[in-house]
Amino acid sequence: QVQLVESGGGLVQAGGSPRLSCVFSGGTFSIYDMGWFRQAPGKERESVATIRWSGGTPSYSDSVKGRFTISRDNANNAVSLQMNSLRPEDTAIYYCAARIFTRSSYDYWGQGTQVTVSS
Repeated sequence: QVQLVESGGGLVQAGGSPRLSCVFSGGTFSIYDMGWFRQAPGKERESVATIRWSGGTPSYSDSVKGRFTISRDNANNAVSLQMNSLRPEDTAIYYCAARIFTRSSYDYWGQGTQVTVSS
């Protein structure tokens, strides 16, 4: 069974640059698309950044494009999200997610890590 464990986050000042990490286990990491999603209080969960199993150009939401960078390390079964120039509106629970590359929806989710941005 695939398991995802996130780390990083916490309380950050506006303009800060934390890095979230997610360790993948229980499957063959190299055939999984990976993504970071977030859910703010009172809002629906949204996609933040995704990266395909084969690498290539990641996809970002408009709200984080140019500020966040997703990357994967197939040697260590991990995916990271480098967040720069954080804003209070980036406050949310951030989730790591995985899907086998043939699937259309993300099937596996981490427990989430809270990121709170203070102004």
